[in-house]
Order: sequence, then C-alpha cells, then structure tokens
Amino acid sequence: MNGSSDTQITVQDETVVTLDYTLRVDGEIIDSSDENEPIQFIQGLGQIIPGLEKNLYGMSIGESKTVIVPPREGYGEIDANAFADIPRSEFPKNIPLEPGVAIEVRDQRGESMDAYIVAVNDKDVRLNFNHPLAGKELHFSIKILDLRSATEEELAHGHVHGSAGEQWVEEEEDLEEYWGEDEEDWEEEGEEWDEDDEELIDLDEDDDEV
Repeated sequence: MNGSSDTQITVQDETVVTLDYTLRVDGEIIDSSDENEPIQFIQGLGQIIPGLEKNLYGMSIGESKTVIVPPREGYGEIDANAFADIPRSEFPKNIPLEPGVAIEVRDQRGESMDAYIVAVNDKDVRLNFNHPLAGKELHFSIKILDLRSATEEELAHGHVHGSAGEQWVEEEEDLEEYWGEDEEDWEEEGEEWDEDDEELIDLDEDDDEV
C-alpha cells in the first residue's frame, strides 16, 4: 500500500484507517466526527467495537456505508447482575444523588469502576455498572477518508502515530472504546468529584447486588 494516492487500497488487517463517522442511538446523534475529528486506528487490532470493525473489510477510500451494530457486537446486553444498592451515607456530600449522575467507585479489590445512578430512596442509591450503551442498537454512518499500511513501529506500539491516531488511542484508554460525548463528560465529572474528596467511594462486602 502506498497511501491515499492509490484509491484501489481496501481495508485489510494492519491497515491504518481514517474514518469519518456519525453514531446514532434511538434516533439521536450521540457522537460525530463533524464535531470532533475523523478517527484513525489500525484495522484488526480490536481498537473499535467488533460489530463495526468487521463491516469495514474491503471498503476503499471515499466509500460510504451505514452499519447497524446489535448489542452483542457493540457494548453487550444489559447484565441484570450489574446493579448495586449503596447506602447514601457512603457518598460524599458534594455528589448530587440523582438519576443519571455518573461516578467512580472502588470494589473490594481496590479496582475502580464506572457507574451511574439509576434510582435513589431515603436509605440507598442504586448504581448501574453496565456500559451506558449496553443493550443499545448502534447506527453508524461512516466514510473511509484515507488508508495506508501501518508501519512496523505502529504495529509494535499497537497504535497509529501522529496527533490524530495518538489522540484516538488516548481516548480509547479513557473511554474503554466508547464513542460518545456523554460518557466523556460523566467520566470527567467523576474524576473531579474524586479529586475533591481525595478518594473513591468504596463498595463494602455488605452492599447488595441485584
């Protein structure tokens, strides 16, 4: 492969893909390269969700497509066991205890996890640890903007070099392969709360999971 000058290049494993995209969920646009920038990634390394990645093979520069990704090939189905009731007393006072608020908590092993509030009563706060897009059908409108072979260095490092590619990998690590401003916003809010309180909310063994 010689880069963007050869329009006969197609998407294969170890190809650097520059992708223009719009993601809709339930008819609403939740992320788009119109507001951000086209993303770059190395095909075949699992850097994007599998239901989208598999539909890119064979596409060429300038080609557009609509891809519908079912939950099992996106962010999974909703896990009924990924909920927990936490006593209100364990939450810092500066965290607004209302549905939709996202937070970061720590489990018994000391590992941090992202969750969001789904219900609140006088005693407990119910947290949902499912991915925000779990159970959702994802509708992508995509266009291939450029293709080239990944360099040996890029393959060794596992990501595209250059500002766009490195920014994409950075976002991937932060968002766990999530495309969407909403999760980026709530992760940043959660980090601010954690900094203010100097610690994460701990999940005790007595906290109920349902």
